[in-house]
Amino acid sequence: MAERDLASAANTLDSAAIVARLKLRMIDHCLPLWSTEGWDDRAGGFIDRLDRDGRADRLAPRRVFVQARQIYCYAKAAQMGWYPEGRAIALKGLEHLLAKAKAPDGKLGFVHTLKPDGSVLDPLRDSYDHAFVLLALVTVYALDRDAQIRSEIDALCHFIDTQLRSPHGGVHEGLPVSMPRRQNPQMHLFEAMIAAFDATHDLVFQNRAGNFFSLFLANLYDKQRQVLGEYFEEDWSKIEPVSVEPGHQAEWAWLLKGFERITGCPTGRYRGELLASALRYRDEATGCLIDEGDARGNIRRHTRRLWPQTEIAKAWIAQAEAGEAGAADEASAALARLEQHYLSHPVAGGWYDQFDRDGNSLVVTIPASSFYHVLCAVAEAEQVLT
Repeated sequence: MAERDLASAANTLDSAAIVARLKLRMIDHCLPLWSTEGWDDRAGGFIDRLDRDGRADRLAPRRVFVQARQIYCYAKAAQMGWYPEGRAIALKGLEHLLAKAKAPDGKLGFVHTLKPDGSVLDPLRDSYDHAFVLLALVTVYALDRDAQIRSEIDALCHFIDTQLRSPHGGVHEGLPVSMPRRQNPQMHLFEAMIAAFDATHDLVFQNRAGNFFSLFLANLYDKQRQVLGEYFEEDWSKIEPVSVEPGHQAEWAWLLKGFERITGCPTGRYRGELLASALRYRDEATGCLIDEGDARGNIRRHTRRLWPQTEIAKAWIAQAEAGEAGAADEASAALARLEQHYLSHPVAGGWYDQFDRDGNSLVVTIPASSFYHVLCAVAEAEQVLT
């Protein structure tokens, strides 16, 4: 089906019906699957991926950011009232994360990956990982406002402020420091600080989010070309040719709406520009976002992963929340594409992670890492579109 025909068909669908269907998929299939087959009853912790038939890959290393993302999913599902048992699952996951990944070698911070038995595989302190650990902590904190979890939040923020912070702004890639610098850890720390303010109403998190917004304006966003680059030198000089990931253009658009909500700082101009940039990089046959382009709007990689599709839906949801005409229809169309192309997997509660330009699946396994993207998009859709 031609792109415009697909979009037209999706736009005629009722937003509430699409959201209800996706929410039911979360409750009936995804949340049960990833808390049973996706949980290691013997060693503890979440499984990093399932095989094509939905069976746990128990030999795969356990990435710490995936553990944190799964904790977020279950805490968020409990918060939304979708899955009351999500609270207990999130707490169980957090207990395992703190026991195994937090300073197991006596050094501050969380390690990068664990072996299936819970021992350390890679002791790197990765900033991207720490952003998701913080997001997990604040989402669990929002459920009960537990003082011990608040102390974990404060300790992690102290580590970020004192160990990961770069003199040039933002955070290093990790410890040991490596190059190139990426916008991605900055973006997810921005997300975590917005969520932390929502959970605590403590102005310190509003200020920390403001620091990342300032970094976006000063260094990450190219106002002339209206694109957000991916890779930078230590002083935030751009690395040419600039790599543009349309999914991140869309993700920032959604996050900027969140920042506007907690601060009152207007972000509409940048949201509009980022969304327009993201939409330049689409697969003609499906209307889905592709994985990578350049700053001139050319496509570099015609592959298309799942997560950019959730982020373009969230960007349109943010614009709908801001009152932009037609944005709710665009959000519904994006959710319909997500459902049609990525969530229609033979394993109930599973998904396809990436396709080539001909529509062939490129990833045999079902990665747990995608759950965060899907659940967040559906949660945002329910809050705004219904």
